[in-house]
This record gives sequence, C-alpha cells and structure tokens, in this order.
Amino acid sequence: MNNVTHKIIQDFLKYLSERNLAELTNLFSETVDWYIPGDESKAGWLGTRNNRQEVSDFFELLWKNTEPVFANIDNIFVDKENAVITGEFSTKMLKTNKIVNSLFCIQIHIQDNKIVRYRLLEDSFAVSKSLSK
Repeated sequence: MNNVTHKIIQDFLKYLSERNLAELTNLFSETVDWYIPGDESKAGWLGTRNNRQEVSDFFELLWKNTEPVFANIDNIFVDKENAVITGEFSTKMLKTNKIVNSLFCIQIHIQDNKIVRYRLLEDSFAVSKSLSK
C-alpha cells in the first residue's frame, strides 16, 4: 500500500506543479472530505469541498487569483494509506500584487487508489493579510 500511496503523492505534486487540472483532479475520489481553514470572505478558494468538481473549481479559482513564486517540499511521510507533505511556499496574490510566504502541511488519505481526504494547513493570517489593500 505504501507504494500506491507514494505514487499518488508523487503524481499529485507533479500535476500540481504543471497545473494539469484534468490529471490532478482525477486523483481525487468523486466524494472528498476537503478542508483548508482561513478567511473565505477574502480568499474564496479556502474552506470545504465535498466532491471532485468542487476540487477542480478550487484549483481554477486558486490559479486565477495567485501566481507561484517559490515552493519547496521538506518532507513526505507515508504510512499505509496516509501521507503528510511539509514545506514552504511564496505566492503572489494577483489582486494586491503582495507576496505571501508560508510554511505548509498537507494531510492526505488514500482509499481505493483515490484521494478521499485532504487538509492543507498554512499561514492563513498571512494569506488574509496579503489580500488586504
């Protein structure tokens, strides 16, 4: 199972970096338990998602409103069907042209070769602050 989980995580990171929406969203189950905490009134891409189409909508909205500056993966931990990815990123908010820098931690759970649970923890205060003029 570790090999399957590891492959899905590697594919996730590859498709994310390529902004390959079709392949990226295909890694997710039809039903998803997705949550990224933060101020949804300022960053509409934050919050919950419940299905693959909403995951696709998330990435479209995120990519329309942000531009990646830098990303680094520090660690990838895999334990059976669970994975944790840690690192840091810098992203330009296109609305304000401000750069947000943050550490991040992504928790992923795989079931039947699909991502069924996704949590992204980041500096949501910095994201919110970077979206204020």
